[in-house]
Amino acid sequence: MTGRRKRAAITSLQLRFSGTKRMARLSFWLFGGLTALGLLAASAQAQTPVVQVAQGEVRGTVDRGARAWLGLPFAAPPVGGLRWKPPVTAPAWSGVRPADHFAASCQQVAAPQGLGPWSHEYATSDPVSEDCLYLNIWAPAPNGGKAVKKRPVLVWIYGGGFGSGSGAVPIYNGAALAKKGIVVVNMNYRVGVYGFFAHADLDKENAQGASGNYGLMDQIAALKWVRANIAAFGGDPENVTIAGQSAGAASVHFLIDSPQAKGLFVRAIAESGSGMGLVVADHATADAAGAKFAAAGGVTTLAQLRGLTPDQLLAAAKAAGGMNFGPSVDGLVFADAATADDGNSSDVPVLTGMTANEGSSAYAFGTPLTMTPDGLRQSIDRRYGADAPTIAALYPAGDDAAATLARETLARDRGVASMYLWAMHRETKSHTPIYAYLWTHVEPGLDAAKYKAFHSSEVPYVFGTLDTPDRPFTALDHKLSDQVQAYWLNFVRKGDPNGPGLPHWPQLTTSDRLILNIGDDTHVQPILDPARLEALTHYIRGGGAPGLFGLD
Repeated sequence: MTGRRKRAAITSLQLRFSGTKRMARLSFWLFGGLTALGLLAASAQAQTPVVQVAQGEVRGTVDRGARAWLGLPFAAPPVGGLRWKPPVTAPAWSGVRPADHFAASCQQVAAPQGLGPWSHEYATSDPVSEDCLYLNIWAPAPNGGKAVKKRPVLVWIYGGGFGSGSGAVPIYNGAALAKKGIVVVNMNYRVGVYGFFAHADLDKENAQGASGNYGLMDQIAALKWVRANIAAFGGDPENVTIAGQSAGAASVHFLIDSPQAKGLFVRAIAESGSGMGLVVADHATADAAGAKFAAAGGVTTLAQLRGLTPDQLLAAAKAAGGMNFGPSVDGLVFADAATADDGNSSDVPVLTGMTANEGSSAYAFGTPLTMTPDGLRQSIDRRYGADAPTIAALYPAGDDAAATLARETLARDRGVASMYLWAMHRETKSHTPIYAYLWTHVEPGLDAAKYKAFHSSEVPYVFGTLDTPDRPFTALDHKLSDQVQAYWLNFVRKGDPNGPGLPHWPQLTTSDRLILNIGDDTHVQPILDPARLEALTHYIRGGGAPGLFGLD
């Protein structure tokens, strides 16, 4: 072989060897990459295994470090002939159902930009649909590869005045609480005309002669689904706490009162709150409102009513004068007015409270920011009647600044007194404790000085959802969130919010009129100044309207 040929052969051999090494390296990296991807997929599947529920198998997802199953049907879609009927069992499915995204919120007018103090993280966004009876579950990731069985369960019920709300609202995300060792559930329930429409013809369809309260029936159906299925997600069906804020808190009280919910939970949390003074319509009044609504819609039969589109139903409500729908004495959820008002079918421990500025949202609806001394006296005279002189003397105001502060203080004190009187009445027939709080921390953000500790502002601290970029949360906010979560978690676990490292939270009793002020400096305080408590108690017991909301 000549020198030139020898060099060519060596070069060819080097190229083949070099190419083989490159192919080997490429194969190694491809194999390693595919193996890594496979391990990641296996890890994700291990985080969210297939779970068997009554209707079939479901696979969830990972949400903020917790396992999550989103959009699980707990009842059949209440559409067509099932509109304005009690929820029925969800149909079974074959195969593995993905549960990795929220279902549509229940039909309502969505307000994704929020309103007043409630910015977008508090608001329901599209999509909305009548096909909406789904729930969401968050559970801790497995510890060392093993899922812990029988964790305490928290079932959250959203607020929204029984006319709006959704389990997909960002501040209700249950991942942060779940990562601290509990199972969190929330559900959609029908609202507005879809959830609380009553009508004499609907009464005839029901064996109990009942109509209305479909939204409350949805909540009960969700609790029954939880009882039957939550063990598959690591939850303890015998250790369920119900909780909610605003209309969700009212729902908590209605569920405590209703025999239909007895045995489905063992403790309750009502945030804004207790003693709110809601009036539950009697059945005849609810049916009459339904007849008025049907007439405004230009229909005379149930088939025609059920055939109306959401836009047509909205137009009918406007034509009827902007009707609002809410719970009523239906003969089923509430057998009678006494049950709706004071049933106490479930004698369970209650954690309850309110924010310091529940009524500040009135500023978003035209209430002037400043009150004059004359305006304050006139407002007190209108509301308090014969008690006005006593009330006015307890809330003096010599200038506009003092009058504005007195208006806010009086509204807060009336709410606290209402909550106290509710607690004292319950104490006469209950054998379980009540823990009461006043939330005083001001959530940062736009118009914080205007709205202060506004209605529902404690909710993101409870859920640990302080991740909204529009609000400049500080280390103090996160520390307070950890503290309030610790209280709530202790209560969910054992019915007592107290625990190591926390300021002591005493029970609210007739003899010990103490409440926990939760805020920048969490501490125990008397529920109210004795003279103010006495005057407001006299007013309410004399027939005056209790309540947490409003500034008048």
